[in-house]
Amino acid sequence: MARRPLPRILSSGSVSITRGRGFARTATDGATDVLQPLMTVVRGLRVLAAAARRKWAATPKDRRGPVLFTVAVCAFALTFVPYGSVIALISLMGAAAWAGRERTPVKTGPDEAESGRLRSLYEALVPYFSATGDPDPLYAHGGDWQKAFGDHEFDDDGRPTRLRVSYPAYFTDSEAASRARIEELLHAKSGRGREYRFLWDEEANRLVMNVLDPLPTTIGAQRFVTAPGETVLGFTDADAVPRTVPVTDGDTTRDAPPVIWRTGARSTEPHLLVAGQPGSGLTTLLRSVALQALQHGDVLIVEGNGTGEYACLAGRDGVLAVECGPAGALTTLEWAANETERRLITANRARQAGHPLPDDIRRPLWILLDRPGVLAHLAATDGRPDLRDLLQLPLRHGRAANVTVVLADHFDDLDILGKAVRTHTRARVVLGRCSRDQITSVLGTEPHTTPTPDVPPGRGYARLGAGPVLRLQVPATPDPYDEATGEAQRQAVLGLLPTLRTAHEPAEPAASETVETALPIGSPPPAGAAVQDPAASPGLTAALAGDGSKARS
Repeated sequence: MARRPLPRILSSGSVSITRGRGFARTATDGATDVLQPLMTVVRGLRVLAAAARRKWAATPKDRRGPVLFTVAVCAFALTFVPYGSVIALISLMGAAAWAGRERTPVKTGPDEAESGRLRSLYEALVPYFSATGDPDPLYAHGGDWQKAFGDHEFDDDGRPTRLRVSYPAYFTDSEAASRARIEELLHAKSGRGREYRFLWDEEANRLVMNVLDPLPTTIGAQRFVTAPGETVLGFTDADAVPRTVPVTDGDTTRDAPPVIWRTGARSTEPHLLVAGQPGSGLTTLLRSVALQALQHGDVLIVEGNGTGEYACLAGRDGVLAVECGPAGALTTLEWAANETERRLITANRARQAGHPLPDDIRRPLWILLDRPGVLAHLAATDGRPDLRDLLQLPLRHGRAANVTVVLADHFDDLDILGKAVRTHTRARVVLGRCSRDQITSVLGTEPHTTPTPDVPPGRGYARLGAGPVLRLQVPATPDPYDEATGEAQRQAVLGLLPTLRTAHEPAEPAASETVETALPIGSPPPAGAAVQDPAASPGLTAALAGDGSKARS
């Protein structure tokens, strides 16, 4: 059957119809632009009229008469003012234009996507926050999530950055395992790859979850504004500590919140233990501590790796020795133990005689041990004395003798260090990627944040004594002799190093001291390059080759 052609009026009229629609749309847009001020004024007059109507309805009946009389008097007075009617009309149009302007809508609640995410969080928490027999459950499948959640904030990707969770009173929030399950669930449902802080309010049955900003990694080695006996371990959140110090961050100077470790005779945390994974920044932290300690004291460095990470400190003023081998390390630690005993005896005699403490025992002595577990294993293999026995005296009585011990080792070697190290190192630092169990085993309590899978070097947690767990970012203090170190960081570290000594001779014995010891009284171990063998340390070897008697009164 042949198809008949359409009538001409239908086949050719579609183009005219399309043109007519386009012309009408253009005319409408133009008229809207022209009449936009008038539309704004009309909309404003409608808003003012609605406000006046609400005000009149809220006015008591006994006061409506005086209000009308006041309005009438004002209107009558305007007629006697020159150009009063024109001024009143212009004022009314201005008020209407201001009231009818287009405003950006204020967001008063979560949108559809954010509400869906909160509903999903609510449903995920139902098995943990519900109990059989609850007459009025706060959490139930298909329940109202708005009763349980509050103070919710979201980022640009729609993920929550702040959330207040209310939970029933029968939830076991006093148990660490129960809290850990809730924190892990919220962490997984809110988005991984970010660090969350959880604040539990057991009294009010509330949990506040916040997303923390990453700590800055651009702060490098520099002179920090601290008092003698204060050491900056790193920097933390602004609301975690009540103090700030000025720092140079790139090309600018700003105030940063530090984690300050206090040492000395009145310190409750006289020694420091640092644990972490390989490449987490343990050596960087010890190098930073050494540069700060050299401002007011002397430093002994024992390196178990033997990689020369502290070669920049060898032969500097205040650096008594940099040891890398088991023999030199044991010799140095034996001298440190005898020096601690000598300081105790000298201080006791000075107090009994009513004299001030001599200067040679008032100057702080720092013992820095990097990877001592390796040296302890090598010493046990060679049949040498136990390194842990030599550390007991500085650890037990170092605070009274103004001796500070800092140890840094990997998690796998912490058990080798012994009970004395665990007991007397009350200041703790954990660096690198590690689990909550590893953090708890070192710091003694769980952190209030969730460890992230990827962390920069020098990033971790710190706890001083029985204080709270603080996030920590160690200032960048690389080896200036390393080829991979940037020029700016190299010059920053080199500028903090003390001057090189011209002679590598042991100090002269103190003339006023009469205590008989196994070592020359007040003589430090020979300074200079790293010592690998006792023969390379003639001062210490000659002293230790004597009768071996300890200091006696």
